[in-house]
Amino acid sequence: MFKLFSFLKRKKREKSVPPNSQVIGENGVIPEHIAIIMDGNGRWAQKRNLPRIKGHYEGMKVVRTIARTASHLGVKTLTLYAFSTENWKRPKTEVEFLMKLPQEFLGTFLPELIEENVQVRLTGNKEQLPSYTIDAVLKAVEETKNNTGMILNFALNYGSRDEIISAVKNISTDVLNKKLNHEDINDQLFNDYLMTSDLKDPDLLIRTSGELRISNFMLWQIAYSELYFTDVLWPDFTEESLIEAVKEYQNRARRYGGI
Repeated sequence: MFKLFSFLKRKKREKSVPPNSQVIGENGVIPEHIAIIMDGNGRWAQKRNLPRIKGHYEGMKVVRTIARTASHLGVKTLTLYAFSTENWKRPKTEVEFLMKLPQEFLGTFLPELIEENVQVRLTGNKEQLPSYTIDAVLKAVEETKNNTGMILNFALNYGSRDEIISAVKNISTDVLNKKLNHEDINDQLFNDYLMTSDLKDPDLLIRTSGELRISNFMLWQIAYSELYFTDVLWPDFTEESLIEAVKEYQNRARRYGGI
């Protein structure tokens, strides 16, 4: 197998992203929280007669670029849909490769994250993940927990319906145990029982590869997010692609049901 992530050897980097003032749009506001459904790795590889895992390998390179770009633009939180609860249905060899990516990627990328003052978070069900996967992510979480810059949140083994059902169960238990009254249940309380309770809801949701669906991702949290769909496959998504999405966001009027 080709050597994983040799491209991530640490070296002196230049900030190639333009400052916020050069991201021009109607209002010039940078979305505080961007969530991305990183889709199209397999199709990218198949178009080149390469194995699907090569697409995931190339896609992980893009994670580094987009995380750095978002941080330099002033984004506060970047959530990346890395592996869904439905992705276990994929071929065993592909799943095994995906489970090894956090270990290889964070093992080399972590020094850069620390240098960039990025804080790593994990959203998802840890129980099903292999020990080497969860150990790698939790190591990054621990070593960046005091960083005060952008939050890089990996949605790993995450499914929004499971998250919502779990929240309902926990609220029901607390009502039965007299810790809550059913009159206490409202939007804010429900949000407090979600995995993302300490994160602002996404301002902008991006999905690559041309698919026009949400795929069980942050269904509660994106109620008023701006949705941006692009035909670009994830391995071809560049810093310019992200800036284009931000410009589109800046040209939209967010009314939250008002006028």
